[in-house]
Amino acid sequence: MEVIGFIGAFFIGIVIGLTGGGGSILTVPLLVYVLGYNPVVSAAYSLFIVGTSSAFGAFLNYRKKLVAIKTGIIFAIPSFIGVFVTRKYIVPNIPEIIFNIDTITLTKNTFLMLFFAVIMLLAALSMLKKTKLNLKEVTKKHYLIKIILQNITIGIVIGLVGAGGGFLIIPSLLLIAKIPMKKAIGTSMFIIAINSLIGFLGDVQSLDINWKFLIPFTIISMAGIFTGNYISKYINEHQLKKGFAYFVLVMALVIAFKELM
Repeated sequence: MEVIGFIGAFFIGIVIGLTGGGGSILTVPLLVYVLGYNPVVSAAYSLFIVGTSSAFGAFLNYRKKLVAIKTGIIFAIPSFIGVFVTRKYIVPNIPEIIFNIDTITLTKNTFLMLFFAVIMLLAALSMLKKTKLNLKEVTKKHYLIKIILQNITIGIVIGLVGAGGGFLIIPSLLLIAKIPMKKAIGTSMFIIAINSLIGFLGDVQSLDINWKFLIPFTIISMAGIFTGNYISKYINEHQLKKGFAYFVLVMALVIAFKELM
């Protein structure tokens, strides 16, 4: 099964390299359903894999001057607080049995995977939707409040499911910071790297990390990014993202069906 997992890691890297994100949302299902890790451990491992891979992708984009460092730090501060608090305090305190009514039992693992399926569904719809930007100016106070509230929410979501949250961060960068799409993708990778790796620190003391598995998996994923960047020169990005969005949509429905059944 580990061989299949490593092949999946390479595929995830290719998707990140092709689309600038998105592949990270496949990491948790791969770890849970193929490699057999529970959702809490899978989310922690995903944060490390996504964080390290995104840092590598951000470095590649920084060399092309496609990362807005100052904007990235402003956006990252409230979101990484949300991630760290969620991983350190909220996730460990979710009860193993959330409720048990007659024959219906909702466990912690089922809740996390159903929540993840909802996030995947929203990600797919976000990728399929043609966003119309609202370019109306905002006041400085409104600007800061919006950044803080949106990014704390993004941090909590990332902390719960272990996905990078690029599908939430990129629209915020486009609508609030008003930076170009290519720079938004590079800056998003920078923010995701900070969020994910700080979130992972919240798990280090409470989980027994299998570094012998995690480091090779991450390296293979990073190799996939190189491959994805190369292939992207020959593939229509719009069609690719559309196809990937439908794939994520189907995956979300499969996960929801499996957990509910």
